Order: sequence, then structure tokens, then C-alpha cells
Amino acid sequence: MSANLVRPDVRAFLDALSLTPLAELSALGVEGARALMEQIRATRPAPEHNLAIVRDLESVGAAGPLQLRFYDARPERAAGPIVVYYHGGGFVLGDLNSHHAVCLEIARAVDVPVIAVNYRLAPENPWPAAVDDAEAAARWVVENAKNELNRDLTSLVLAGDSAGGNLAAVTAAALRDAPAPVPVAAQFLIYPTTGVSEQSRSEVEFAEGFFLTGRSIDWFNANYDAPPQNPRYDLYAAGLDGMPSTLLVTAGLDPLRDEGRAYAVALTEAGVPVSYQEMEGNIHGCFSMSAAIPSTAKDMEKAFNALRRLIAH
Repeated sequence: MSANLVRPDVRAFLDALSLTPLAELSALGVEGARALMEQIRATRPAPEHNLAIVRDLESVGAAGPLQLRFYDARPERAAGPIVVYYHGGGFVLGDLNSHHAVCLEIARAVDVPVIAVNYRLAPENPWPAAVDDAEAAARWVVENAKNELNRDLTSLVLAGDSAGGNLAAVTAAALRDAPAPVPVAAQFLIYPTTGVSEQSRSEVEFAEGFFLTGRSIDWFNANYDAPPQNPRYDLYAAGLDGMPSTLLVTAGLDPLRDEGRAYAVALTEAGVPVSYQEMEGNIHGCFSMSAAIPSTAKDMEKAFNALRRLIAH
């Protein structure tokens, strides 16, 4: 049974979580969930880093100013790719600070510039606000890398976790269909939601007790309010031909595991080069909770090594 596959530090985290309101985010409501996440973050020390650049920027979004954060381990570098990162949080939670440590580590471990995107959140801004902002941010990076970032851009790598993985893939499809002056070289999807409506086996098996619950998934989806089978949400409806090389990472105890697996298979069958990794015994959201689940550091190291190889090729 799945419980036998839980890592010891994941089990300890889940046991502690079960005694807190975080065990069921949907019960807190939007403002309550956001406030609790902010309260928890405020009690933690800021992550240390030795990056040369960590700088907030403002770009032109789809409906006004859009906040970005620029990370780079080097003050200057030769022409190359930039990673555009979209945070997770079910399209309802998250911001530049919630995934700050993840973006720091990508910039350091992969040795590549990273731009994090603070897209608009539902339910105040339901679909397609996040999608519009995601594409606008990617196009802004292409158009402004030289003047605003002092970087000669050769390609984009679109990345994100959970809801952010969906935004990365939808944006990759948009830039495939209406190309920017530089190509999307790769997409890096971490336990993404693919926008499919059918309930998978993993969504049933891990519906309770593994951080992301079935009720929370329904709550996030209701707040985002994306139309089923729309190509700007459903990754299959967007078409798979011509999608960029993909690194896809799933978690073994994640309700979204099976849809991530299925998407990796579908991309492969469409002729897209795919590198797939599964974090056995780990849960959804672990990349942004590595301080509480120390074994995740090895998963992140493996994924970032694969991303570095993918970018190099």
C-alpha cells in the first residue's frame, strides 16, 4: 500500500501537518489560506545565497504592471538562455516570495539566469488572467533582456511547479503557435496540473492525508474557473506536436502524479524529447518545502542536473 512508500521525513512532515489548519487549505477560504501561508513564511529565516543578482523588476503585463524577480549567479555572462519561472499554488496562492528559495537554487545549481513571474491570482482574477500574464511576461523577457537585464538572450526555458507547470506548458504552446524572436528551447514541469477533467487513479489513492487533497484540488479548480478542454488550460487540447524538449518531474504520493506521467507519455508519442523523473515516496509541493522535508534536496539536485544537461544540448 502507498503508506509503505512514504519516506521517513515525509511521514514526519505529514503527521505534524495533520495537527494544523494546513491539513485542509480549502476549509480556510482564500484569504485565510493566504494569511496562514504568509504567517508561516514570516517565521522562517530568509534563505541565504551568494548570487550576484537578486533584483525586483516591473514589466508590462496583460492588464497593467507585472512584478518580476531576476536571479543570476553571475554579474555578467555570455549569450545564452533564460529560465522563466511560474510559481505554484493552485492559481490562488503564491507570489515572488513563496518560491524564492526554489528560484535561488535553480539559478545557482543550473547556473542560468531566472525570471520569476508574479502573475494575477484567482478568484479575484480568474482564468485567463494568469495565462495572459504568463505569456506577456515571457514575451517581455524576450523583448527586454538586453536593455533591462543586460543579457543577450538566445532562448527561453519555461518552468514552473503545479499550477505554474500548467502555465509554463500553455505559454510554450502559445510561443510555438505565435513565435517570439527567440525560441523556447525547453520546458521544465514540476508535478504539473495538465487541466484534464478525468479523475486518475492517483487522485483517488492520495485524495486524503498527502498534503494536496482532493477537496483542495476541487477548490482550486473552482476558483480558477477555467473552461474544460480549452487549449489555454488543457495541455492536450493545445496540441503536442512541436512542443519543446521537456523535463517533467512528478512525486510518487501526489494526486497529480498520474496525469503528469500520462502527459510525459503523450509528449513522447508525439515525438517530443522527454526526460522524466519521479520522486518516490515524496509529496506534491515538496520543492518549496525542502526545509521541512530534507530528502527533497536530493530530488532537486537530480532534477537540476537534468535541466542543466537539457539546456546544454
